[in-house]
Amino acid sequence: MTKLIYKIIFLFPLMIFSQSDFEKAEKLFLQGKYALAKPILENVLKDKPSDLKTLEYLGDIEGANKAWTKAMSYYDKLRKLKPNEANYHYKYGGCLGMKAKESNKFKALGMIDEIKASFEKAIQLNPNHIEARWALIELYLELPGIVGGSEKKAQKYANELSKISPVDGYLAKGRIDEYFERYKEAEKNYKQAIAIGGSKTSYQKLANLYKNKMNQPEKAKLVLETYQEKNKS
Repeated sequence: MTKLIYKIIFLFPLMIFSQSDFEKAEKLFLQGKYALAKPILENVLKDKPSDLKTLEYLGDIEGANKAWTKAMSYYDKLRKLKPNEANYHYKYGGCLGMKAKESNKFKALGMIDEIKASFEKAIQLNPNHIEARWALIELYLELPGIVGGSEKKAQKYANELSKISPVDGYLAKGRIDEYFERYKEAEKNYKQAIAIGGSKTSYQKLANLYKNKMNQPEKAKLVLETYQEKNKS
């Protein structure tokens, strides 16, 4: 019994040290100080190789650094440790998609099915997953039709977004219209998003449309001024 007490007393400072190390790294991570957080988290991971939060933070840091392969290795481990967590599949698919963009076309084509499957798995696990639907919309817009690109499929996910988040639904439909150069329709959808949500993103999307696609910089300026006026502190 005495030996057990001594062991607990001996281990307790180590436990506190490990915990404070993680908390220090987490604070740095949340402040966006990734370069400082990374080595501390890597040390924490040596002692706790299956710690979900540590793995996720490291994956997020590598993703922010555009080190897609490293980020994927962390998210892949997370998927295996906790296969029913939607976000792990979403983040893995996102990194794979970014890696595909930077690869040659032949290699990228071989990644498409896994990218789709990762986002679809996230939606299956969390039917209200907004980000995974946005990712699929972008994927179906950017893929050539011959390898699975489809406005119809993009619209399907935009319609699903409308049921979960009307603002995202209008923004997604506006994005699709803008992609296919239906600028008047895009304008209507962005205005609807502003009317029901009034988010900064909604105003910015409309302003960018006016400025970059419709050659109406004055309208763009007015949209942003309207947002600023409505959100004066």
